[in-house]
Amino acid sequence: MRIESNGFWFKSSLFAIEPNEDEETNPQRFGRQLAKWIGEQVRGLGFTPEIIAEDWGWCVMCARSPFWLWVVRGNMDFGFPGEQVATPKTEEIVWHCHVVGEKPFWRVFHRIDMKPQVEKLAAQLSSILSSQPEIRLVKEP
Repeated sequence: MRIESNGFWFKSSLFAIEPNEDEETNPQRFGRQLAKWIGEQVRGLGFTPEIIAEDWGWCVMCARSPFWLWVVRGNMDFGFPGEQVATPKTEEIVWHCHVVGEKPFWRVFHRIDMKPQVEKLAAQLSSILSSQPEIRLVKEP
């Protein structure tokens, strides 16, 4: 079982694309610096985050018990799949993130209400993003 919060889309000059970082994810999937930054922000909320490269981008795992609680983050596509495009300038990238709560399959029969924690972390993430002057929230592309 999995639940997700509403997403946040934003631009910022804070998060540069590191050379070859998409070798750990997939071509044109960036955001290692953003994931590290979010990790530091949630550490201040009492979490012990793990930064994990995934094929779709970067995961900030906030908790593994009693269920997985993580922030999904990544950049919006620059072109069509497989198309060779130049990496955009940092301030042109549209980033996307949202909070996910997921029960691992071995806990499928445990009664766990994930919604309050997902909503709480999503509200905290909204506050973090909104309070940073170098982050400009934008409409969903």
